[in-house]
Amino acid sequence: MRRAARQTVEILEAIKFQHSVFALPFALTGALLALRGLGLSAGETAWKLGWIVVAMVAARSAAMAFNRLIDASIDARNPRTADRALPSGALSKRFATVFVVVSSAVLVIAAAQLNPLCLKLSPVALAIVLGYSYTKRYTALSHVILGFALGIAPAAAWIAVRGTIDPNILLLAAAVTLWTAGFDIIYSCQDVDFDRSSGLHSIPARLGIARALLISRLLHAGMAGLLLLAWIRLDLGPLALAGVGAVGALLAYEQSLVRAQDLSRVNAAFFAVNGWVSVLFLAFWAADLWLIGPAP
Repeated sequence: MRRAARQTVEILEAIKFQHSVFALPFALTGALLALRGLGLSAGETAWKLGWIVVAMVAARSAAMAFNRLIDASIDARNPRTADRALPSGALSKRFATVFVVVSSAVLVIAAAQLNPLCLKLSPVALAIVLGYSYTKRYTALSHVILGFALGIAPAAAWIAVRGTIDPNILLLAAAVTLWTAGFDIIYSCQDVDFDRSSGLHSIPARLGIARALLISRLLHAGMAGLLLLAWIRLDLGPLALAGVGAVGALLAYEQSLVRAQDLSRVNAAFFAVNGWVSVLFLAFWAADLWLIGPAP
């Protein structure tokens, strides 16, 4: 039991479980938008939101643990990642494999509790979030594919609530895709030399750090534009607009932390700022939805 407990702690640290906060607030925003005007009881709402949280956390946990498994040999060769739990031997591959299987099963169970369409789409969601782990071996667009894996969160939450899809929620999904791709490019700047020597693909490895950071900035500007368009299309109020402004300011700050000649603050940009982006976005949009009430 003690060994299992240690292994559990190791894998939760390995997958940065606390960083489920990156995509979860956007999923919850999608759910709140879908709930607007439905007139569900408090119990029905809590049921929906609870299972959405379970599904999101399970999906991310499965994806991150699978990524650590697939990349274990690569991480062992990279000085920056050689001390991670799997390469160092602190975490066994068997335990990580069981964790992936259990997390995937929890996602399917959660989907079944939501509606039939969610259950039918759960294998597709798993294929997307697990399949990302292979993409860096083949394409520099792996950042965008990772973005898509997180970007489906608000659309998936909408489907979980309504059992259908609305084109307007796809604007929010696209915004999350660009946001994720942008910050993943920043993070991968740390591994340019290793990626090139190992035959791995990334935009920084292909174009150089300076051009990669420019692309990251363009992606984040695109995210702000899509959020503004979503605000218009979804007929939201001033608090939601203030949330778009707050996200834009945080993205500008994130970009200011990193220079081609100075990557010393990449972790601050990646871990700290991005957590605030998603949390503040949810806070502003949830407050706006609460104040303006049901959609006309």
